[in-house]
Amino acid sequence: MTQEIVELERRITAALDRIGQGLNDLGPQAEAEVGEGTEIEELKAALEDEKLVTAQLEERIKTLHARQDGKLAEVTAKVEEQAGAMAKLDTELQRLRAANDQLRASNVALREANEHGVGDAHLINKAMQAELEALRAARAADAAETGTILSALEPLLEDDQGEGA
Repeated sequence: MTQEIVELERRITAALDRIGQGLNDLGPQAEAEVGEGTEIEELKAALEDEKLVTAQLEERIKTLHARQDGKLAEVTAKVEEQAGAMAKLDTELQRLRAANDQLRASNVALREANEHGVGDAHLINKAMQAELEALRAARAADAAETGTILSALEPLLEDDQGEGA
C-alpha cells in the first residue's frame, strides 16, 4: 500500500512538472501568438485541477499514514502485552519446577526416615508443606497459562464478533 502511495506521488509530481515546463516553454511569445490566450487559460485551468487532485491525494495519503501508524501502535501494544503474559507464565513455571524439586527432596527424606524405622513428624510436616506449595505453584502456572491463551484468543474473538455484526 505504501509503494502504491509513493508511486502515485511520483506520477503526480511528474505530471505537474510537465505541465509547468509546458507553460514555461510557451512563455510570453505564445501568449502574443495565441491572441486571446484561450489555450493558456485552458492549460491554467487544467493545472489548477491537477493541483486540486494532488491536494486531495496528499490528504488521502496523510489519512492512510495516520491509520497505518495507529495500526502499528495497536500491534506493538498487543505484542508487548503478549510478552508480559509469556514472562508471567515463565515465572510461574519456574516456581512450579522449584516446588516440585522441593517435594521430591522431602519425599526422599521421608522415605529414608521410614526405612530406618524413624517416623519423624517434622519430616512429614515438611513433606506436606512442600506438597501444598507444589499444588499452589501448579495452580498459579495453570492460571498464567490460561491467561496467556485467553489474551491470544481475545483479538480473534473480537474480529469474529465484528464480522458477525
